[in-house]
Amino acid sequence: MSTPEQTGGVMPAKIQGSGVERLRASAAEASQVRALSTHPDVVALRVESIRTQVDVSMWVGIVLGLAFTMVNVQAFAAQGASFGSLPWIAAWLLDPMVSLVLIAVLRAEQITARYQVTDHTKWIGRTKRFAFVATYAMNTWQSFLHADVAGVVLHSVPPLLVFCAAETAPVLRDRLTEAVLRAEQQAAQAAGTTAAVQIEEAGASPSPVNAAPAAELPAAPSGPETATGDEMPPAADKAPSKPKRPRTTASKAAKSSKTTTTTGRKFLADYVADALAAIDTGGMPDEITPAWARHTTGCSAGLSAKVAATVRAELPTTPSQTIHVTVPDAVRSAA
Repeated sequence: MSTPEQTGGVMPAKIQGSGVERLRASAAEASQVRALSTHPDVVALRVESIRTQVDVSMWVGIVLGLAFTMVNVQAFAAQGASFGSLPWIAAWLLDPMVSLVLIAVLRAEQITARYQVTDHTKWIGRTKRFAFVATYAMNTWQSFLHADVAGVVLHSVPPLLVFCAAETAPVLRDRLTEAVLRAEQQAAQAAGTTAAVQIEEAGASPSPVNAAPAAELPAAPSGPETATGDEMPPAADKAPSKPKRPRTTASKAAKSSKTTTTTGRKFLADYVADALAAIDTGGMPDEITPAWARHTTGCSAGLSAKVAATVRAELPTTPSQTIHVTVPDAVRSAA
């Protein structure tokens, strides 16, 4: 049986390697969790779950508080009435009348606060305050008449709690909605910043074919030389019908189209490839301008200048740049 000393420390290396793999897997998982935790859809899902819990808790507290005040209001309204008489039965309708109006207002605020719609007439606040004052007065009237401090405190807690819940619930719903909107704005800003950086990096890369047109021009004769008609080079009176692009452009266009298909976002090289393809199809325009680049490729106004400059740099000699050969005077006189 071999020991770790006999194997030359292989087992500690295996243990260390397995630990590194576990840490690498944990780091990758933590990175994914962090990226998903700030995703707008995940934030919206969590906010909706919390919103449901807040709404249920608020409504349970409001209903229990209104049920407590209903008994006190009935006792206040049915003073001196015999049990089971018509005034005694009608006294039970006073508090539900106020409570139903308050519940209707709170239910409407639950929807308007979700979409951050504010009340400019102030009638919602006035209705809630009137309902609170009426309920509070009817609950604590007898305690104030008898100077019962304990009764005042006891009968003041439920109306005050209902009023605080009615004022706080819309604010909480508005803040929850704002949290969702802020998460969406931060995600949109991050995506825009990433796209701008990628466009700038693509635009800053030098074009390897800028010096190609200059290398194709033949050298002019250095001095007067005698030449016969057979040795005379043909004059370049006719310009080529269509300028030829360097071979590297086709490979660049194929690479850019592959990048666009993979990422779903167009870079500077993609717009340049589209412009060169449009020139191949429709012919050379009179002038390559940023407006022409925007019309042809659909790029933005900020990127059109770079697209036009890159297209002009990648095109070979234009038809207006013809080659003139100097003919000596002796040959011209002999002719």
